Formats: sequence, C-alpha cells, structure tokens
Amino acid sequence: MGTYARSVRKDKKTTAAKTFDNDNLPMTDKLSVVGNTTQASTDAPDEAQVGNQLPSLTGKPMATPDEKKPPTVQPGQSAEDRQKVYDDWQQKLTAQKAQVDSLAHQMDVMQGEYRLRAAAMYGDAGNRLRNSAEWDKEDADFKQKSADQQKALEDAKQHLEDMQEDARKSGVPSSVTQ
Repeated sequence: MGTYARSVRKDKKTTAAKTFDNDNLPMTDKLSVVGNTTQASTDAPDEAQVGNQLPSLTGKPMATPDEKKPPTVQPGQSAEDRQKVYDDWQQKLTAQKAQVDSLAHQMDVMQGEYRLRAAAMYGDAGNRLRNSAEWDKEDADFKQKSADQQKALEDAKQHLEDMQEDARKSGVPSSVTQ
C-alpha cells in the first residue's frame, strides 16, 4: 500500500499556477481566483462605468479627490474658527451616537418581543405540537433578522470609532469627541 502511494505521488505531475501581470491581465473578462465561471454576469458594470474606482483594503469605498474632507484644526487658526471645527465634529459624532443608540434600542425591543412569543409558544404544549413548523419558520426568520440587526449595530459602532479617530487626527480635543 505504501509503495503504491509513493508511486502515485511520484507520477503526479505538478501543474504550475498561472500568474498574471500587467501584460497578460485580461481587460474584458473577469479574473477569478476561485475557478472558472459558467457565464459572465450581465448586470455587472462595464469598464466605462467603473472608471478608476478601486476598492480599498478596509472594505470602505475610497475617497474621491473631489469629496469634501472633514474640517481640521490648523495651526494659527483663530479661536472662533477652531470652535466652529469642534462644533462640526461634535455634531457629526452626536448624530452617529444617536444612530448607534437607536439601533441598540431596536435590537433590545426585537429580542424582548421574541422572548414573549417564545414564552407563549413553549407555555402551551398543544400549541407547540400544532404549530411547530410555523414556529420553526418564524424562529429562523427572527434569527436572520437578529443577525442582520447585530451586523448593522456593529457597523455603526465601528463607524463611530472611525469618526472619533478621524477627529483626533484632525486635532480635535478628546473632550469634544467623547
């Protein structure tokens, strides 16, 4: 058995992986690192629509040059200008905190309603036997919605942290960002 495995391993040819560089990179087809696709997607934007938009490594879209940059504190600015920058950042951060609080409240309400429905369902054995398939479907729907809600909440919290970091990098004191 061992000699057979060694002979199979020895006979096995190693295939070199295809490498791509700027000279042989396909311009019209999509490059797949997973495998071949059966057909190209018709709803994908063509090269003219995409332009020079490249995805960033962080998952967030890259800023375009004409996009408005957040206000920063410059050396030599007057106290009024600095206060205006501080107020702008505080307003943005307050709005993001309100969104995080709203999502957290929605999640708490949704989980409370689920607990009430679950208590009613499991409290009555006859109902549990008659409607088990319906309950399973509703339970799966709730778990999906809960996961989506949790993801949205985590994204909003991460965005808040990113905004606080951007404010810190812009020269805004931490008393304003907290």
